[in-house]
Amino acid sequence: QVQLVESGGGLVQAGGSLRLSCAASESIFSINVMGWYRQAPGKQRELVATITKGDITNYADSVKGRFTISRDNAKNTMYLQMNKMKSEDTGVYYCNAYSSGKLYWGQGTQVTVSS
Repeated sequence: QVQLVESGGGLVQAGGSLRLSCAASESIFSINVMGWYRQAPGKQRELVATITKGDITNYADSVKGRFTISRDNAKNTMYLQMNKMKSEDTGVYYCNAYSSGKLYWGQGTQVTVSS
């Protein structure tokens, strides 16, 4: 069972940057797809970005050109670099991993963007 722990959330002003990390309890080398999702207050959880084992990335239209997803297999960690942040980026950010037919989630980290 893969355990995921997010970190790096916090309070940032609009236009600023944050980098989120998602540390896995075991090697992520063989994990086919990992991703970041977020949930704003009163809204459903939504996709932010995904990255495959072959480093193919996919982004929600709302974050394209501002956010960058990456993974470091040597550190068993996935990242989300968030730049030019907007108030609508506020929410709880979750990482997930799809491995061996199962989907694992982290506990989430709060990101708040002040305007």
